[in-house]
Amino acid sequence: MDAQGHRLFLPSSHVTEGDTRSARSSSARADYAETMTSADRGAPVAAGARGDGAADDEVTSTVSRAFDVIASLSQLTRDGQGASATDVARALGRERSHVSRTLAALADQDVVARDAGRRYRLSWAWYTAAEDLVDRRLRLEGLSALDDLAALTGEAVFLGVLRGDTTVTIVESVPAVSRMIGTWVGRAYPAFCSDAGQAVLWDASDEEVRAIFAATAFDSEGPRAPRSVDDFLARLHAARERGYTIVDEEAEVGLYSVAAPVWDFRGEVVAAVQVVGERAALQPRTSALADACLLAASALSARLGHGIR
Repeated sequence: MDAQGHRLFLPSSHVTEGDTRSARSSSARADYAETMTSADRGAPVAAGARGDGAADDEVTSTVSRAFDVIASLSQLTRDGQGASATDVARALGRERSHVSRTLAALADQDVVARDAGRRYRLSWAWYTAAEDLVDRRLRLEGLSALDDLAALTGEAVFLGVLRGDTTVTIVESVPAVSRMIGTWVGRAYPAFCSDAGQAVLWDASDEEVRAIFAATAFDSEGPRAPRSVDDFLARLHAARERGYTIVDEEAEVGLYSVAAPVWDFRGEVVAAVQVVGERAALQPRTSALADACLLAASALSARLGHGIR
């Protein structure tokens, strides 16, 4: 990457096994893993506890019942109204007294909120914790997904997220066979012409897109970049029909990419997986690269809880 933020490529004669700029190094993986909490990795098991099968079964059963109650409460309160212990017990086909004790314990832990009428709903702490977990899982699981995609395609691959009217790369994997040099992690690029821009706005309404780009100057060095928000929206609509995005010399001359959205447990787009490289090399392989990108995005979405009900 040069001082202007362009992606750079080595001449093919200069590519060696040592020229990788992947975020796949053991140190990088350790850094990502360090962000995981004990809840993500599983709390340590006390000495002697592993042999206590009955105790383990009881803990598993208790946790399972708690999650059943949480899942039921989530379904029952979709309209914004609270649900009583009787409502939850009826939905689960369980004794009200058992469900009531579980709800009370969850309320003590601030997982659910209880109002004056003893009706329950999931607390904001639950949603905040879930979003934090998604963010950390996105980075850790994204690293593995990108490694697989880079190995399959032989191209540089990235995971980008939306930040205001820009996209920011949070994970990358650049194989040795790729001629791309430098790193893009942590750098912002205008979303209207970036490799991830259309994909991270996949589920946004036209009104939301217009609001995001309300103060954006549609000025890019890419000869094929959108020149207005209407131009961007037309490309986004076409991408949705196609099933994936193609960004062809929109950011800079000679740069080409395909991308697909990543969804979380709420059914919302939280990131985009991108395959990026030289136009001459990638364009003839668009269909195959798109299939690989979609598969990687789907696998990562599943790891974030998408589609689980």
